[in-house]
Amino acid sequence: MTGWCSEGGRVLARTESTNASGSTCAVSFPPAIEETAAGNMKLNPFVTSSRRKNRKRHFNAPSHIRRKIMSSPLSKELRQKYNVRSMPIRKDDEVQVVRGHYKGQQIGKVVQVYRKKYVIYIERVQREKANGTTVHVGIHPSKVVITRLKLDKDRKKILERKAKSRADGKEKGKYKEETIEKMQE
Repeated sequence: MTGWCSEGGRVLARTESTNASGSTCAVSFPPAIEETAAGNMKLNPFVTSSRRKNRKRHFNAPSHIRRKIMSSPLSKELRQKYNVRSMPIRKDDEVQVVRGHYKGQQIGKVVQVYRKKYVIYIERVQREKANGTTVHVGIHPSKVVITRLKLDKDRKKILERKAKSRADGKEKGKYKEETIEKMQE
């Protein structure tokens, strides 16, 4: 008789019972590296790939995590200068819209960062309502490029830390001259 063996509500393995009195269950746990439906190897079984769960975490994220999600890439000049690719956006940064309906417009200052809605409001990106008043249009931070950063001591520290880790990453896995000389001896 063929059946399923489970322990604590988790299906562990399929079993083949041989005796008439009851089925025997050889417990075999799933491997640490799971194989997904597409056949790709999943490195960490404790990180979910579920669209439903990822969307839930995204829309229920607390403010300190939303800050990191609301990061924007730096312009090519700033990237060269600081050796950093992106930074969490902040009020008073100067940005340029590079995607969507408002792209290509002149550079504007960030007026407000609205974490609850995952949008930023930019100085010159406005539209007129039906009653004639003008309102700022919300734009997602991934659709803009930071052209000038508002720097203070904390932000400078963040830039230095990110640049240092990026430099360490480039050196990672490379042999130094001393180690090559020792290997040749």
